[in-house]
Amino acid sequence: MKIKLICVGKTDFSFVEEGMKLYSSRLKHYCKFSEVYIPALKGASSLSKDQIKDKEGELILKEIGAVKGKAPGKKVVLLDERGENLSSEAWAGKLEKDIAMEKEVCFVIGGAYGFSKAVYDAADGLLSLSRMTFSHQIVRLIFLEQLYRAMTIIKGEPYHHA
Repeated sequence: MKIKLICVGKTDFSFVEEGMKLYSSRLKHYCKFSEVYIPALKGASSLSKDQIKDKEGELILKEIGAVKGKAPGKKVVLLDERGENLSSEAWAGKLEKDIAMEKEVCFVIGGAYGFSKAVYDAADGLLSLSRMTFSHQIVRLIFLEQLYRAMTIIKGEPYHHA
């Protein structure tokens, strides 16, 4: 099973990078995990929010291999505040089904302004990590911890204390 995390831009926070390295290394025991960073746009200050979302969206669609608006053989899930809000146990159950049915599951964390319409159209689902809003950089670490937690739940390991 392959799980890919796609993020727009690099993080500016060393503590986020350190935490991500920790959970990325732990995840390699459970799946083929990879991270892809789409470079931040150059000259973005001269663009509107919608233009930024559109340009980032083109890069996201290219990375997921979208053809005619969809990514064949992959499940694409956007981390979005309007997404499904699940408990850790419920998400682990859903993830277990997804990785059993798909060659690859791609999770996408957008830039500061979110996603373009084209990226929403290409997605197979939306996932919210909380009703609260997190920065697009901090959510990376939160997501990786939750992904690791889900894997330990799936394997029946003691990391998660319900």
